Amino acid sequence: MASSSTLRPRRRRKHQYHRFYGESIPFWKNSYKSAETLGCLNSQQAVTDFAVLIRSLKKNYSSEASPVVVFGGSYGGMLATWFRLKYPHIAIGALASSAPILQFDDITPWSSFYDDVSKDYMDVSLNCYEVIKGTWQKLDALSAQNFGLAKLGRTFRTCKNFSSMYLIRNWLWGAFVYTAMVSYPTEANFMMPSPGYPVQAMCKIIDGLSSPGATKLIKVFAAASLYYNYSQTEKCFDIENGTDAQGLHGWDWQACIEMVMPMTCSDESMFPPSSFDYNELVENYRKKYGVMPRPHWITTEYGGSGVEEVLKRSGSNIIFSNGMQDP
Repeated sequence: MASSSTLRPRRRRKHQYHRFYGESIPFWKNSYKSAETLGCLNSQQAVTDFAVLIRSLKKNYSSEASPVVVFGGSYGGMLATWFRLKYPHIAIGALASSAPILQFDDITPWSSFYDDVSKDYMDVSLNCYEVIKGTWQKLDALSAQNFGLAKLGRTFRTCKNFSSMYLIRNWLWGAFVYTAMVSYPTEANFMMPSPGYPVQAMCKIIDGLSSPGATKLIKVFAAASLYYNYSQTEKCFDIENGTDAQGLHGWDWQACIEMVMPMTCSDESMFPPSSFDYNELVENYRKKYGVMPRPHWITTEYGGSGVEEVLKRSGSNIIFSNGMQDP
């Protein structure tokens, strides 16, 4: 989330990171080690940080009368929406782009996210969609063979041996999902360096590999490499111990204590069918952090069901913008 205000005698630009992201790492290397340090990471603290910052800037620059509008996309769009709801006396409006504020409880169909991701690829090329959809069964079959993981390692150019087929699956899964999320019309470097219209670029790679020796696994590896290696600087891929380039350590904690967004994969999705098991979620996070997830906290704190009435009563001047492709 970013704020902008017109300040005298000239415009000034200030940058502030969301706590625990970017350069705002309060406990350095120990920031993600335990619930004790991560307890300071949540959306309520984040929007309050920006409220304090904006008030301080306006006071320091003698600009108390300057109007403020908050902007954000995706999670930042959620923060922009919630900021306007929580601090209407500080921000006169908000622009929330692709903000999934209804992806909680049972407000939105749980399969909608992965259905939309799949549709992005299907709209570009039915063959591309079908190749990706058929990949997961091929992974299962090859990994069950003698020396199957070694064969996968050669196909996916891993830097060293790895322990599970699921690491390859997650690597591919991440490439296809994140590419759909950042399918901008121009080159970008938001999550990873990427070309303009990267979903189309991925499908062009898959459709272009038509020789008899080009298996589905070879095709999806080439497509995923566009996401992980668009700069063409990687000679191999560390599947098991990759860097946290997207800062997802912090998001994993937030997904536990507040951002509990149930998601499933339907039969129409290009991903393997899956269900959402809250008890499994509880067990995983209890082992990892020693805390219980709060599945209904966001809708309690900010609202969710009946959001139209909430916005009518107390959420004016919020623009929700959504593209046709962004899931």
